Amino acid sequence: MSVTHALEADDSMFGVLLRQDPELAEILHAERLRQSTTLQLIAAENFTSPAVLAALGSPLANKYAEGYPGARHHGGCEIVDVAERLAVERAQALFGAEHANVQSHSGSSAVLAAYAALLWPGDTVLALGLPHGGHLTHGSPTNFSGRWFTFVGYGVDAETGLVDYDQVRTLARTHRPKAIVCGSIAYPRHLDYACFRDIADEVGAHLIADAAHPMGLVAGGAAPSPVPYADIVCATTHKVLRGPRGGMILCGSELAGRVDRAVFPFTQGGAQMNTIAAKAVAFGEAATPAFSAYAHQVVANARTLAAQLADEGLAVTTGGTDTHLITADPAPLGVDGRTARGRLAAAGIVLDCCALPHGDTRGLRLGTAALTTQGMGEREMRVVATLLAAVLRGEARPAAARDDVRDLVGQFPPYPG
Repeated sequence: MSVTHALEADDSMFGVLLRQDPELAEILHAERLRQSTTLQLIAAENFTSPAVLAALGSPLANKYAEGYPGARHHGGCEIVDVAERLAVERAQALFGAEHANVQSHSGSSAVLAAYAALLWPGDTVLALGLPHGGHLTHGSPTNFSGRWFTFVGYGVDAETGLVDYDQVRTLARTHRPKAIVCGSIAYPRHLDYACFRDIADEVGAHLIADAAHPMGLVAGGAAPSPVPYADIVCATTHKVLRGPRGGMILCGSELAGRVDRAVFPFTQGGAQMNTIAAKAVAFGEAATPAFSAYAHQVVANARTLAAQLADEGLAVTTGGTDTHLITADPAPLGVDGRTARGRLAAAGIVLDCCALPHGDTRGLRLGTAALTTQGMGEREMRVVATLLAAVLRGEARPAAARDDVRDLVGQFPPYPG
């Protein structure tokens, strides 16, 4: 039976879309099939709950709400004000922050606002270098950060792959930055926020934590929190936190006004109220014992996956992971990172490439947040690692491996029923 015939009588919102715009409905259905028949190992992705999806597709999407609760530039915001206040209160309680801004459209938007709150164009900023795992907003010349500010990059130790805190301190003393950024898109270990705070205080710098990746683990008590140490914490609400795609900013009360003005009106216009409502749902879910158990299982799965990948011959950076994230060099299996990603994609194993420090090479970046949401455990992580390595070694043809992948994912559907 075709998708169209199967869903003709569907009274859901998808069914409405199917009848009104079948071309786009087919595209959405194809993506739903892709997600439910392949392994989602991209470290920055996850599956939201049906409740989060419901909020995203709610009537709040219709409301224009420039400004903040009680001080909007549009009328009719009485109800959405309640939704935003709820999201703010839940974020403050979840992370122990004095102030939360939940309007940032993305993690990059949150970082932009943090810079706007604390810096002027031309100021010097110390951040993890891009080849060592820094984000585009940490000084890439193609990004606003690299064009507006003078970035100095610190790195990781060539032997251990761990952040070289002695180097951070030396560079801070030499360059006297206005701000120090701690955070990464490809660093699998916990950061020493107390050490960063000490260095920042020594040179009179602001400390900005870009905690987009670990913030969900922080919410679940599976990772240390940057909130007590950083002047401003930027984060995303997707990834391990399992909310909608978006950003948030946490800070102390003394910076609250500067942060809010940096978000609106300096860097953004109207808030996306449906997304803010979905953030409130996610914060509520993250405050439960079930989410705490999930976060700890994410880490256990990542450690098991990393260990099995190492046993299969991949060179796992830092020798393992403390988080949901793993980076590994597939070169010992005779394949480079870009080729490996393509070969694995053909087998239904979806992950990313990333730069590897101390060499002009590309490795693999993968995470366990989505697979853990699906209910997979450490046994399945070993199966995934073995299958991944077999594909890279050429022992399993991608077409045959894809059947194995489909069978495994079929046992753990992202949205059962």
